[in-house]
Order: sequence, then structure tokens, then C-alpha cells
Amino acid sequence: MPQEETGPAKIPAAMRGPLQEFARFVRELAGKDAKSLTLFGAVIAGSFDAERHTARSVLVVDRVDLTVLRDLAEHGVRLGKASIAAPLIMTPDYIRASLDTFPLEFIEIKQQHVTVFGDDYFDDLAFDDDHIRLQCERELKVILIGLRQGLLAAAGREMLISALEVDVGEGLMRTLRGLLWLKGHEKPKPALEVVEAVETIANRSLAGVRAALDPDSDHGWDVFESLYRDVEALGEIVDAW
Repeated sequence: MPQEETGPAKIPAAMRGPLQEFARFVRELAGKDAKSLTLFGAVIAGSFDAERHTARSVLVVDRVDLTVLRDLAEHGVRLGKASIAAPLIMTPDYIRASLDTFPLEFIEIKQQHVTVFGDDYFDDLAFDDDHIRLQCERELKVILIGLRQGLLAAAGREMLISALEVDVGEGLMRTLRGLLWLKGHEKPKPALEVVEAVETIANRSLAGVRAALDPDSDHGWDVFESLYRDVEALGEIVDAW
């Protein structure tokens, strides 16, 4: 990757070339407004699977230019074929002003990221526990509502119920990491270690969560019901903190 010598070792070999090209492309597209590009998530966490994941990133710019976004959107299909998601677009002011609103998303970036070019806007971020707790409560309630409505929309079709369980995984993992942050676990952990640590804190097994996160699990009604009860219990636990 350009400029960074510590980053490439964390990125799967098959993704290094495409991401180098992507970095050059977005830097040229944003021009003088481009301040940094930061990769985060699975692509640097050792768990990246191009069949299931897309490389995620944040492009920090001086100002948001809608023309640049439109031009970037025209390359969405090409980037998707290379397992690269469109970057999140942020300004430094937006980052500073959003820590109280989206602490879980910024914790996710802070914990595992590599800045490809420009300054690192995420390493020194600090969060208020009350903001984290509030978003954890909100996210767990949103997940519960999503599970209920998804079950109704599935209309008894087992395949849709299974897909719903898998879709819950990413948002739920972000929330679980937030719960650990509140208990002083600020260093990143692999997904299963996150679940184990939350099980210890919650003093209960999270079998439904484990099954939902396992791509090889036999997803179905039993897993759905167990996942729902796990999320319900986690919501009650956070409400009591």
C-alpha cells in the first residue's frame, strides 16, 4: 500500500493489488479534498473471505462533494466485483461531532484499522460510556424489532428465516464489542472471543448468537428462537447497567 509499511502485512495477499488500485483511484477522484483513506474491519482482522466479505474503508475529505460521490457510484459494480465496498465519506468535523451519536461504529473502526494515506483520524478517538450504553440499548431494541418483522415477512419460508439470522450478525457483533468496551475490554478480539467474553459478563450462554455467526451452522427455526432470546436477554442486562 502507498505510504504505509505496517498495513500490508495485515491485508490478505489477494486484496493488496486491488486495494492499492482503489486507494489511487479515490485519491485522484477526491483530488485536493482527499485527506486520508483508512481500511477497517475484516480485511485487516485476519478473517476476510472474499466470498462473504467486502473490504470496508473510510475516505476522509475536507468537504463532501456530491459530484465526487456520483462519479464514485458509477464504479460501484467494478468495486463490488473486486470485493471492495464503497467507502464511508466523512469530514474531520463530522467525525468529531458524531462520537456521541455513533460510538459503536467508531469503536469498530478505532479497534482495527490501517490508514493507507494521510493522517490517522481514528486512533486517538475517545468515547463517553453513557453514549456507548445508550447506543447498545438502542441497537439491541432495533435488532429485536428487525427479528420480529423479518419473521412476519418471511411468511413461514425457512430460507428467509435463515438469511435473517445471518444478516443480524454484523450489527450484533458491533453491539457486543460495545458491551465489552463498557467493561474495560478495549482491545479488539475475534468474533468468538467477543461472544465468550460477553457470555462471562452476562453469566449465560449465547448459543443462538454463536449459531447465527457460524456460516456452517444449520440455520432455522430453533436457531432463530434461540437468537431472539439471547438478544432479548442482552437488552435486559444493558438496561440494568
